[in-house]
Amino acid sequence: PCLHFLTEIFTIKMEDVTGAQLIAEALKAQNVEYMFGIVGVPIIEVAMAAQASGIKYVGMRNEQAACYAASAVGYLTGRPGVCLVVSGPGLIHALGGMANANMNCWPVIVVGGSSDQNQETTGAFQEFPQAVRTSMYGRPGAVYVDISGDMVNAKVNRSRVREVPCCPPPPVSLADNMSITEALAVLKGAKRPLLIIGKGAAHGRAEGPLRELVEGCGLPFLPTPMGKGLLPDNHPNCVAAARSRSALLQADVVVLLGARLNWILHFGLPPRFDPHVKVIQVDLCAEEMGNNVRPAAALLGDISAVVKQALALQVTSPMTYYQVFHHIGQLLPRDCILVSEGANTMDIGRTMLPNCLPRHRLDAGTFGTMGVGLGFAIAAAAVQRGQNTGQRVVCVEGDSAFGFSGMEVETMCRYKLPVVIIVVNNNGIYSGVDAETWEMMGKMGELTTVAPPVTLLPDARYDEVMNAFGGRGFLVRTKEELLSALQISLSDWERPSLLNVLIDPSSDRKQQVTTTWNDPLLPSQVVLKPLLWDPQMFQFCYP
Repeated sequence: PCLHFLTEIFTIKMEDVTGAQLIAEALKAQNVEYMFGIVGVPIIEVAMAAQASGIKYVGMRNEQAACYAASAVGYLTGRPGVCLVVSGPGLIHALGGMANANMNCWPVIVVGGSSDQNQETTGAFQEFPQAVRTSMYGRPGAVYVDISGDMVNAKVNRSRVREVPCCPPPPVSLADNMSITEALAVLKGAKRPLLIIGKGAAHGRAEGPLRELVEGCGLPFLPTPMGKGLLPDNHPNCVAAARSRSALLQADVVVLLGARLNWILHFGLPPRFDPHVKVIQVDLCAEEMGNNVRPAAALLGDISAVVKQALALQVTSPMTYYQVFHHIGQLLPRDCILVSEGANTMDIGRTMLPNCLPRHRLDAGTFGTMGVGLGFAIAAAAVQRGQNTGQRVVCVEGDSAFGFSGMEVETMCRYKLPVVIIVVNNNGIYSGVDAETWEMMGKMGELTTVAPPVTLLPDARYDEVMNAFGGRGFLVRTKEELLSALQISLSDWERPSLLNVLIDPSSDRKQQVTTTWNDPLLPSQVVLKPLLWDPQMFQFCYP
């Protein structure tokens, strides 16, 4: 029986196969799942063989639509779809779809039959891996494979066929680290930054890193038509509603993420863009760099990988308000009572630390009073204990605001009120300076005459104040330290905690998108008040 079984295997291995079978098997080996087309001589057998190999064949009514469908499959799945056409008019009809695929950068393979060419051999079938690779690698697009008619039904012994492994996914390319540093410097200096998310980012499956970039840095974004959905349109940072009048025109730094400055984006030129706008361009295709507008920084590489690079480099720097609030928001209980005070801390927190329940937020209120935070937190914790609601009280403070009533941490420790205090410490009121700059100013003269009035003592150890009274104090500099300290604090119901989060002293609130215009019914010198984009209300409002 074993000998008989081996004989059957050997016989199967040595059987003759047709060119149509080899075509279908080669496509299937490349993980091609869909084929669209209109059959005719000589490629009817190719469609039948494709079905026999497990490829789904969809018969269309026009080669142009078939090519559109095959290219869309390439975009949606990351592996090229196949368009099967006859020679002559069939191929000509498919050219529109091929051109569309090239412009959209979508991988597609067009397989066409042609007249017999007896000089060709089975080696022609080994070009399929190259066709797949060409359609996917670098800037994706359309490729054409021509199959002579006599080869479709010709037979060859399978022993003479060389099997080629599946073409792997495109290699991920990274941008030059120096270029990343330059781009981050440009972005850090922006007053009105804007991310433009294109379909290149969708092709690169960059939604995860993009969300971290947008939410971690508090950056507004604008999706192109086919960049929509990587982040939802109802995301608070989406400025699509203000696309032309405000978002594009007012931006001083634009980051192109797989988007091209073509007619869809008005070529990046005035009057839709500021004539002095700085462009950071991230693209997979070197030929696209500098098209219409010379970039201030060009990052050549895979969109997802390059965004991860930028985020990784940012980790080595002090965190910003937006990064801190992004990470805090990931862990805060939905039903927590949130107390907030400070300048930038309270303003940014209103948007990035949303509330879900009524009467669960306390801040500086109508009078804008600083120093209310810890008293409010003590009251909330006392009420929570009396009503036994099981809700955490979290108090998010700026370092300046904390200084007004910081000694109330002793009260919390005395009564064992498990309040979690997070001090977002930027060494100042609105902004401060780092320790090195502070030391340098001390050498310049009397600090009372040279230190800016908004500065506070750099890297003040507010966490040690909590430790001194028996609570938990944490000094936090990194994302990992922040998440760890917050998890520990939220799990401790026996005593209060204080997280002293040191951030970039120059970190500031991102300027809101504004716009002005002249009303033709008003005198020419009259300019209406600017509108401010309120991401929390998702609408424009007057300041």
